[in-house]
Amino acid sequence: MPNISVIVPVYKVEPYLSRCVDSVLAQTYRDFELILVDDGSPDRCGEICESYAQKDSRVHVIHQENGGLSAARNTGIDWVFANSDSRWLAFVDSDDWVHPAFLQTLYETAEQTLCKLSVCGIFRTSGEPIPMGQDFPVQCLSADNYYCGEVHEGLTAVAWNKLYHRSLFRNLRYPIGKLHEDEFTTYRAVYQAGKIGVTPARLYAYYQNPEGIMRSQWSLRRMDVLEAFEKQVDFAKENDLPRLLNKAVEAYIYCTYEQLGQAQVIYRKELRRKLRYGLKLGRECGCFPARAETLWAYEKAYPVKPLWWLVSKLPRRETGGKA
Repeated sequence: MPNISVIVPVYKVEPYLSRCVDSVLAQTYRDFELILVDDGSPDRCGEICESYAQKDSRVHVIHQENGGLSAARNTGIDWVFANSDSRWLAFVDSDDWVHPAFLQTLYETAEQTLCKLSVCGIFRTSGEPIPMGQDFPVQCLSADNYYCGEVHEGLTAVAWNKLYHRSLFRNLRYPIGKLHEDEFTTYRAVYQAGKIGVTPARLYAYYQNPEGIMRSQWSLRRMDVLEAFEKQVDFAKENDLPRLLNKAVEAYIYCTYEQLGQAQVIYRKELRRKLRYGLKLGRECGCFPARAETLWAYEKAYPVKPLWWLVSKLPRRETGGKA
């Protein structure tokens, strides 16, 4: 049985699918299998997947009714647990592609650092090839230092630039029907792993698809990320993780504030309520700056000005002793 299972969810990516699959099949590390999950794609993606399976015995194709990205990833994970003895899992999005050394480097990083999760750098692209690689020092970081640090291009939560030991997904799956599914899931894998092997080598090409779902206009589903941050807050409290708590609360506040400026009027009342909740959490855990420095957030949360706001605007009276 192969050592690594690579899972690729496939939906409406006919122009990009061959580029993705070819990049996986061209890996210098050969001991892997590729699971293509055709998530009810209405174009020719299903046929393209089958053509690869006919040419390469490492390719397995699953066809299912459309259920979304999380459902497709979960189907791939479930297939691995039912049909494969592979020790490692990796995810690649079907409009992205990977460097030939992607699996080799992630596997060697995990082995060298004795970590159950390894991570590489990414290359943001609108179609340009991944630059020529070079040697980089490998680090072993604690879960806190990786997930809550100030590096890694703000991509600690994404699923796809990582190699996971299969045990991390024994009781972990992606939330069906949610946007920002990685924010619900990856932190749990990170903290379960405990330490993370990291190489900054840019081995994953993240294609900035102009038609991608995250570039579409605001919709109610965008609020899913707030639910994800709420779950991170609960997880951090339950497991006494103050850095994760601070990160989740700050992300909740900033994201709610941003969405208030994008959402339709009928949803703004609910978003203001959530922003007030976030500010309350920020005060409780002491992770958000004092009110005087964050009036921008409070003014958004309280369109009808409360007493403390009115008092803060009154001119201060000078007090002095008698002449």
